Amino acid sequence: MIELHLWPTSNGLKISIFLEEAQIPYTEHPVNIGKREQFHPDFLKISPNNRIPAIVDRAPVDGGAPVSVFESGAILLYLAEKTGKFLPADLRSRVAVTEWMFWQVGGLGPMAGQRNHFTMHAPEKIPYAIKRYSDETQRLLGVLDRRLALVEYLAGDYSIADMMSYPWVHSATREGDPFGEFNNLKRWYDSIKTRPAVIEAYRKGDAIRAKAAK
Repeated sequence: MIELHLWPTSNGLKISIFLEEAQIPYTEHPVNIGKREQFHPDFLKISPNNRIPAIVDRAPVDGGAPVSVFESGAILLYLAEKTGKFLPADLRSRVAVTEWMFWQVGGLGPMAGQRNHFTMHAPEKIPYAIKRYSDETQRLLGVLDRRLALVEYLAGDYSIADMMSYPWVHSATREGDPFGEFNNLKRWYDSIKTRPAVIEAYRKGDAIRAKAAK
């Protein structure tokens, strides 16, 4: 059994998507970042950076004590290697998956996250910051579009690389249409959006938010 500690942000939903796609039994443990629950001492024990998501695997493959993993990229690698799903075994395909994973955690996530902060959450509007992060996010969406002109999914077949980038592209739709002339990106987005596992992951995320709002 996997224990998933999350809040339904783009990073948290990456893990939900994988677990639904791989049909792995898991329990959700909401960590309400609006109430700063990520700073609770118990959560710090499994996530030393005080960030969601994190998991605890109660049945690791070595049969030993439970394994905790923090950082979304590390979690997805761990789960993919454990299950043998959504991470190809052949050298070149595996390199492509890891390239696009690191691209997401080093580029799309941080830039889109900063854009979301300065456009929606910052106590004051700072035009320079909004323009800087909006422009860089659009540039990165263009990188995705060019890649997807060559392949159906980021590493050829659907993989954890796609699961990592999709929630960040989805978050961009909250501020309007981010696609413009990015037809390849729109085709990719639409194909993932309709996957039953993705629909279920977002449904569960919405349920977490709704319960917290009561």
